[in-house]
Amino acid sequence: MPGGRLTQQERRQIALGLADDLPYAQIARGLDRPTSTITREVMRNGGPAAYRADLAHRATERRAHRRRPAASQGTDSAPQPHGRDPEAMAEYAETLTTVLMASGLAKMPARVLTCLFTTDTGSLTASGLAQRLQVSPASISKAITFLESQSLVRRERDERRARYVVDNELFYQATIASARSNDRFVEVARQGATVLGPQTPAAARLENIARFLDFISESITRAAEQAREVLHTTSETAPNDTAPPRPSSPEQAE
Repeated sequence: MPGGRLTQQERRQIALGLADDLPYAQIARGLDRPTSTITREVMRNGGPAAYRADLAHRATERRAHRRRPAASQGTDSAPQPHGRDPEAMAEYAETLTTVLMASGLAKMPARVLTCLFTTDTGSLTASGLAQRLQVSPASISKAITFLESQSLVRRERDERRARYVVDNELFYQATIASARSNDRFVEVARQGATVLGPQTPAAARLENIARFLDFISESITRAAEQAREVLHTTSETAPNDTAPPRPSSPEQAE
């Protein structure tokens, strides 16, 4: 499987595949590239509807030119804990950020969440995030405010400063919040069915929507409760005496 940057010809093949409504995986097979490479390429260059091969190629060249002067100081080339490959880590971080953006997150919240997900401690301070992502503290503050509002990060305070945390419990809370966000829509849909009158097509449509979302919310809540119980049980029953000691990490000091 070839590595390195996509060529202009490969980008033109991607554009042709998108025009034919081919899935990313099929386009990737035709180019002998990972599906994640195609996904990232398309999402960072306007998405499937707006992707243009020549524009994407020029944009990539501009980004590479901007990164070159700071390459020796970037966090991507810094030593990684546990002997991880810095280039592989940078590539994975970009892929995960792209997937989070495709799910609806703006770029900076997605980058912050990726940074926290790929940190062994699962927590960093605002200054640690700003240093790793090489952005201003104001950008971090704005992203954190949004992520907290979505229950995707949790704020903890140690003796000196706040730290921002991701863990299994947060995913449970975010899932429950997402399920509950349907409740208001269900209520309003059923109110509309009453106003529009029983046995009318519009009322039936709204009632079906309400029933569907109600069922989905209940199913998601039940699944989240079961998953939470399984995760907690696994953590509690794991044999502590056979677990290797946790190595110290420079992340602890951030």
